[in-house]
This record gives sequence, structure tokens and C-alpha cells, in this order.
Amino acid sequence: MIAQDLLYRVSLQSVQGNLNTEVTALYTDSRKVTPGSAFIALRGTQVDGHDYIEQALKNGAALIVAETAPNSVDQTWVCARNTSIALAEMAANFYQHPAAQLTIVGVTGTNGKTTVATLLYKLFRALGHRCGLLSTVENRIQDQVIDATHTTPDALQLHGLLRQMADAGCTHVFMEASSHAIHQHRLHGIEFAGGIFTNITHDHLDYHQTFEEYIRVKKSFFDQLPSAAFALSNADDKRGAVMLQNTTAHTVYYAFRTLADFKGKVLENDLDGLLLSIDQIDVHFRLIGEFNAYNLLAVYGAACLMGADRQEVLTQLSQLSGATGRFDCYRSARTGVLGIIDYAHTPDALQNVLSTVARLRQGSQRVITVVGCGGNRDATKRPLMAAVASAQSDQAIFTSDNPRFEDPKQILADMERELLPSDRRKCLSILDRREAIKAAVQMTQPNDILLVAGKGHEQYQEVAGLREPFNDKEALLEFFELLEK
Repeated sequence: MIAQDLLYRVSLQSVQGNLNTEVTALYTDSRKVTPGSAFIALRGTQVDGHDYIEQALKNGAALIVAETAPNSVDQTWVCARNTSIALAEMAANFYQHPAAQLTIVGVTGTNGKTTVATLLYKLFRALGHRCGLLSTVENRIQDQVIDATHTTPDALQLHGLLRQMADAGCTHVFMEASSHAIHQHRLHGIEFAGGIFTNITHDHLDYHQTFEEYIRVKKSFFDQLPSAAFALSNADDKRGAVMLQNTTAHTVYYAFRTLADFKGKVLENDLDGLLLSIDQIDVHFRLIGEFNAYNLLAVYGAACLMGADRQEVLTQLSQLSGATGRFDCYRSARTGVLGIIDYAHTPDALQNVLSTVARLRQGSQRVITVVGCGGNRDATKRPLMAAVASAQSDQAIFTSDNPRFEDPKQILADMERELLPSDRRKCLSILDRREAIKAAVQMTQPNDILLVAGKGHEQYQEVAGLREPFNDKEALLEFFELLEK
């Protein structure tokens, strides 16, 4: 593609060189630059791409896009106001605007994004549509599975995936919109058909610094929706109305506790699933827990807003399972111990899961929780996670999650720091996650409930910056099997 066409709609401050230059590929990593390609210098939280322009030039970059003008250079160089926005525009141009060929719905919030996006993907496939999914767990183009590295891909990957989806004949795409992606303009230029807000609690303060900024970023997703789109929000969340106060999109609400356009009521909530009354129709769903009742109601509302038949939506939705690693249940055949794998990695998510467990437990059943906190992330939630786990469990084991570059011992110390004396007595710290799960299984008595929280679907553990294979489900089932011998 000619550089001039590639830079269509990019806000430029200056241009040096020939915009008739042919550009063969786009890169934000100087190490991947090949002769004839473009290098876009992004300012990241850890690395500034402007420091690697010289390397990109040595590798043969034909076009440099930066926020600073060059002193002297032979290649074509453009100075953009914001290279993150420039990348989004360039990626859309390079892949010939695939988003315009698709009906795209974004889901944002702290908890529930993956389940809502996944259920919408499964539902619309069941309704006969060809669909794509962009989620924390995986990306999908119909039946094709593509591993996900981020909750929301960067702009270059995103438009590349959307191009594949459009070429595969997809009509609908359902995607998670993370706060990082919104703030970094990865979604810039995509005209969403709708946006869904699930809820908001403290998370990612390592990145956003304050809760108010985190809220502002989430809200900006709805501020940018086109007027033809729908904006569907959780009216029971105290910030549900705030999210939509400046949007020009059609505002709609769902709720269980307050007045809303899509109204639900929980009739039954047990290990067999949920019996809900939605718009005065009683339906049994396979998913468990009140938090999933909200997810189901959000999906129902969005589907109706997209023109699907209400009765058919409820019929198909009642048969669906949720996303991998979200309240996945496994029972020991010999002891009857119920093991639950869940991605809960925020205090609110952990509280939701354990509150559901508390309602489901019967008689003398004990609750044992294995939980950790990630390294190089918001440290303020560590004592909160520990407090929730200890208060809501008969026994809590603190362990490693993804320590990343942090000392895992320090992470555990942060978790233990504010424990009440009454809770400290029922808490244990085991650094090795595998050993922690093993110890938890060995502690169980017949019919107990064991929750392993924090990693859910993840197939790895990130230690000292390296990803090592690890799977909570595999570890749990292995120790269940040993227990039954």
C-alpha cells in the first residue's frame, strides 16, 4: 500500500520524504521490521518506541511514524500528534476497514466481560449467524481458535483479526473492551453497533493510578459510541447511570433490583443452575450464581436490542455454558468434594464467587479457598483479597498467582499484612501453587467445597518474566485422582 493511502485520516504535524513510497507491512516492534515496512513508535508504560527508531531504520524501514520530527533521515518520516491513534487509523487502512463490514459489540466493566462476550458469541451462532469472538480466554473465528495474549488485542492485531473474520463471512463480532485498550486507543475508529457495561470495582490501579481515572476511562468507551448504537448498562451498579450520562447512543438498562428496560428476578440459585424470571418468563439456565444472572440478563438485553426474537433468545441461552475457567465445577467421585476453578482475581469477583458458594453449601460442608495475587499489578487489592478469602472460608491458603517480576514472598506478605487475628488462625501460606492445591485437596473432608481462584482458564504461570506451563484444573483433578486411590 502507498504511504499516502496508509496515512489516510491520520492527524499529521509534519512530513519529510516521499508519500508515494510503497509500504509492505506495519510494525511496532523494531526487531520485526523488514525492508519496505513501516515502523510506528509507540510510547508504552515500560518502553518508548522512539528509542528504537534507529534500529528500525537499520532493519530497512521505509516509513517512520513518530511524535517527534527527525534531525536528518533519508527515509520517509511523518510526525503524528498521537502514534497510538495513528496506528489504529493505519491498521484500519492497511486491512481495508474490516470493521465496517461487521456488526461489532463491545463489553466493558471489571467483572463479567469474558462471560458476556462468550455467551453472545455462542448465542448468535446458535441463532444461525457466523461470528467472531475476541476475549481474555481465546479469540475465535467461527470454529477456528486463536490464542489470546491480551484481553483486547493491540490495534494492529485487532484489525488483522477483524479482516480474517470478515473474509470468513462473519457478520457479528463480540469483544471485550479492556480499560487498557480504551486508554491506549486500540479501539479508535471502530464504529461499534453497541456497548455493554457489566459493573465496576477496584482493579488495574497499578496502571490507572486512581479509581476515578479507571471509571473515566471505562466511561469514555460509551462517550465515543455512535448515535446509531445502543448503550446497555447495569442499573444495579451504582455507577451504571454514570457510564451512560454523556453518550449519544441509545441508552438502555438491565437490572434485578431497580427499574430497568430489561428486568429479571432470581427464583432459584443452586448447583443445578439458575431459575430466572426475565421479562415475566421463567427460564432455567445452566450457569450458577447471582453474578451469572447479571451476565445472562445483559446478554438477553443485547440480543433483543440487536433484533433477535425474545423467546428464541431465552430458549437458546438456556442451553449454553459459560466461558472456560468461570465457576467450572468438578466433583471427586469417591469423596464427593466439589472443586471449583474460577478466574476471580479482584476482591469483588472473589466476594461474588464465595457468596455464591456460601448460598450453595449445605449442612457441615466446609469451604476451602486457594488464592493468590499477581505481581507487578495493583498491590492495594492484595490485603483485600486475603480478607475476603479468610472471612468467607473455613480454611484459606494463600499462594502464588503470576508473580511476574516480583518476589512471590513479598506478595504473600502483602496479602497477610492486614489480616484480623481471628482470620489469621485459619490461613496458611504455601508459595508453590501446585503444592498449595495439593495441600487443599488433602485438607478436604467428604462433600467439602474447594475453590481455586485467580487463574481460571490460564495455561501458564508467569515467574521471573518467564511463562511456565501450569493449569489449575489439571492440578486439581490430578490430586482428586490420588485422593481416590
